[in-house]
Amino acid sequence: MKMHQEEIEVATRGRGLVEVTGEVRRAARAAGIQTGLCVVYCRHTSCSLVIQENADPSARRDLEAWLERLAPEGDPLYTHTAEGPDDMPSHLRAAVTKTSESVPIVEGGLALGTWQGIFLAEHRARPHRRRLLVHVSGV
Repeated sequence: MKMHQEEIEVATRGRGLVEVTGEVRRAARAAGIQTGLCVVYCRHTSCSLVIQENADPSARRDLEAWLERLAPEGDPLYTHTAEGPDDMPSHLRAAVTKTSESVPIVEGGLALGTWQGIFLAEHRARPHRRRLLVHVSGV
Protein backbone atom coordinates (compact mmCIF):
# COMPACT_ATOMS: atom_id res chain seq x y z
CA MET A 1 0.00 0.00 0.00
CA LYS A 2 1.21 3.51 -0.86
CA MET A 3 0.33 6.78 0.86
CA HIS A 4 0.71 10.38 -0.21
CA GLN A 5 -0.04 13.59 1.68
CA GLU A 6 -0.08 17.10 0.35
CA GLU A 7 -1.28 20.45 1.66
CA ILE A 8 -3.34 22.77 -0.52
CA GLU A 9 -3.67 26.46 0.30
CA VAL A 10 -6.90 28.11 -0.78
CA ALA A 11 -7.38 31.88 -0.89
CA THR A 12 -11.00 32.84 -0.27
CA ARG A 13 -12.70 36.15 -1.04
CA GLY A 14 -14.88 35.94 2.04
CA ARG A 15 -18.11 34.04 2.55
CA GLY A 16 -18.95 31.63 -0.25
CA LEU A 17 -18.02 28.38 -1.94
CA VAL A 18 -14.64 27.94 -3.64
CA GLU A 19 -14.29 24.92 -5.91
CA VAL A 20 -11.11 22.95 -5.16
CA THR A 21 -11.81 19.88 -7.30
CA GLY A 22 -8.95 20.59 -9.70
CA GLU A 23 -6.38 20.98 -6.93
CA VAL A 24 -7.57 17.81 -5.16
CA ARG A 25 -7.62 15.90 -8.47
CA ARG A 26 -4.02 16.99 -9.15
CA ALA A 27 -2.88 15.87 -5.67
CA ALA A 28 -4.66 12.52 -6.08
CA ARG A 29 -2.96 11.90 -9.44
CA ALA A 30 0.44 12.85 -7.96
CA ALA A 31 0.04 9.97 -5.52
CA GLY A 32 0.34 7.46 -8.36
CA ILE A 33 -2.39 5.29 -6.84
CA GLN A 34 -4.75 3.38 -9.12
CA THR A 35 -7.25 2.11 -6.53
CA GLY A 36 -7.71 3.68 -3.12
CA LEU A 37 -9.19 6.54 -1.18
CA CYS A 38 -8.61 10.29 -1.18
CA VAL A 39 -9.45 12.13 2.03
CA VAL A 40 -9.53 15.93 2.04
CA TYR A 41 -9.35 17.46 5.52
CA CYS A 42 -10.03 21.08 6.45
CA ARG A 43 -7.76 22.39 9.21
CA HIS A 44 -10.08 25.18 10.39
CA THR A 45 -13.21 25.64 12.52
CA SER A 46 -14.86 28.47 10.59
CA CYS A 47 -14.90 26.93 7.12
CA SER A 48 -15.75 23.46 5.87
CA LEU A 49 -15.91 21.09 2.92
CA VAL A 50 -18.87 19.98 0.83
CA ILE A 51 -19.40 17.91 -2.28
CA GLN A 52 -21.94 19.83 -4.30
CA GLU A 53 -23.21 20.26 -7.83
CA ASN A 54 -20.61 22.13 -9.88
CA ALA A 55 -22.57 22.67 -13.11
CA ASP A 56 -25.34 25.11 -12.16
CA PRO A 57 -24.19 28.01 -9.94
CA SER A 58 -27.73 28.40 -8.57
CA ALA A 59 -27.21 25.21 -6.50
CA ARG A 60 -24.28 26.89 -4.76
CA ARG A 61 -26.19 30.14 -4.22
CA ASP A 62 -29.13 28.24 -2.72
CA LEU A 63 -26.83 26.31 -0.35
CA GLU A 64 -25.11 29.52 0.75
CA ALA A 65 -28.48 31.23 1.35
CA TRP A 66 -29.77 28.23 3.34
CA LEU A 67 -26.67 28.27 5.57
CA GLU A 68 -27.17 31.99 6.19
CA ARG A 69 -30.79 31.40 7.21
CA LEU A 70 -29.76 28.48 9.41
CA ALA A 71 -27.10 30.43 11.33
CA PRO A 72 -27.70 34.17 10.83
CA GLU A 73 -25.37 36.87 12.01
CA GLY A 74 -26.54 39.05 14.89
CA ASP A 75 -28.45 36.46 16.93
CA PRO A 76 -28.56 37.98 20.44
CA LEU A 77 -28.22 34.51 21.98
CA TYR A 78 -24.64 34.08 20.68
CA THR A 79 -21.98 34.57 23.35
CA HIS A 80 -18.94 33.66 21.23
CA THR A 81 -18.43 36.94 19.35
CA ALA A 82 -14.77 37.72 20.09
CA GLU A 83 -13.85 37.95 16.39
CA GLY A 84 -16.94 39.79 15.22
CA PRO A 85 -20.57 39.16 14.28
CA ASP A 86 -19.67 36.38 11.83
CA ASP A 87 -17.68 34.43 14.46
CA MET A 88 -20.31 32.11 15.96
CA PRO A 89 -22.38 31.78 12.77
CA SER A 90 -19.25 30.56 10.96
CA HIS A 91 -18.69 27.85 13.58
CA LEU A 92 -22.33 26.77 13.43
CA ARG A 93 -22.27 26.55 9.63
CA ALA A 94 -19.08 24.48 9.80
CA ALA A 95 -20.69 22.19 12.38
CA VAL A 96 -23.57 21.24 10.07
CA THR A 97 -21.29 20.64 7.09
CA LYS A 98 -18.02 18.67 7.24
CA THR A 99 -14.35 19.00 8.12
CA SER A 100 -13.48 16.21 5.67
CA GLU A 101 -14.65 14.53 2.49
CA SER A 102 -13.66 11.10 1.20
CA VAL A 103 -13.66 10.18 -2.48
CA PRO A 104 -12.68 6.76 -3.87
CA ILE A 105 -9.80 6.57 -6.34
CA VAL A 106 -10.69 4.44 -9.37
CA GLU A 107 -8.29 3.88 -12.26
CA GLY A 108 -6.00 6.60 -10.90
CA GLY A 109 -8.61 9.36 -10.63
CA LEU A 110 -11.28 10.74 -8.32
CA ALA A 111 -14.53 8.79 -8.67
CA LEU A 112 -16.75 11.87 -8.48
CA GLY A 113 -20.12 11.87 -10.18
CA THR A 114 -20.66 13.81 -13.40
CA TRP A 115 -21.92 16.98 -11.70
CA GLN A 116 -20.05 16.70 -8.40
CA GLY A 117 -17.33 19.07 -7.26
CA ILE A 118 -15.42 19.49 -4.02
CA PHE A 119 -15.86 22.92 -2.46
CA LEU A 120 -14.33 24.77 0.44
CA ALA A 121 -17.17 26.62 2.15
CA GLU A 122 -15.81 29.84 3.61
CA HIS A 123 -18.12 30.94 6.42
CA ARG A 124 -16.30 34.11 7.47
CA ALA A 125 -17.11 37.49 5.91
CA ARG A 126 -13.54 38.53 5.16
CA PRO A 127 -10.96 36.79 2.93
CA HIS A 128 -8.78 34.06 4.41
CA ARG A 129 -6.00 31.71 3.39
CA ARG A 130 -7.20 28.21 4.23
CA ARG A 131 -5.22 24.99 4.42
CA LEU A 132 -6.52 21.62 3.29
CA LEU A 133 -4.67 18.35 3.82
CA VAL A 134 -5.10 15.80 1.04
CA HIS A 135 -4.30 12.22 2.07
CA VAL A 136 -4.35 9.50 -0.61
CA SER A 137 -3.81 5.83 0.13
CA GLY A 138 -4.13 2.68 -1.93
CA VAL A 139 -2.38 0.53 -4.50
